[in-house]
Amino acid sequence: MAISFTSQYKTFKLSKSTSIKKWIETIIKKEKRRAGEIHYVFVSDEDLLKMNKKFLNHNTYTDIITFDYCEDKTINGDIFISIDRVAENTAKFKTEFTDELHRVLIHGVLHLCGYKDKTKKDATLMRKMEENSLSKRPF
Repeated sequence: MAISFTSQYKTFKLSKSTSIKKWIETIIKKEKRRAGEIHYVFVSDEDLLKMNKKFLNHNTYTDIITFDYCEDKTINGDIFISIDRVAENTAKFKTEFTDELHRVLIHGVLHLCGYKDKTKKDATLMRKMEENSLSKRPF
């Protein structure tokens, strides 16, 4: 089992990574799953836009793209997060950068656990799960 964080973003370094890993593992266990190989990569808007075009045929900015490699109950995946988009969402939603970053971190894991967000009903459940997960942060 390994949860890793890599920054390809010019000035970003994740703080409290050990605590965040434990928090993510707790959420995964709550979903009755196991953490396998989960790789988070922090990138720029432009990098994520290129990926969005190449892999999803979407010509839009996004805060996260999750690639699911799960096997049965083992959670495996690559999660790419735009630090630029997280910063913009922080201003847009009038929240703290750390809170928005944690929301996006857990959003990717929830996708790997099977939660969707394409319909209004699914998005509402996803938001509820995010809020519940954020309330469980031990830091």
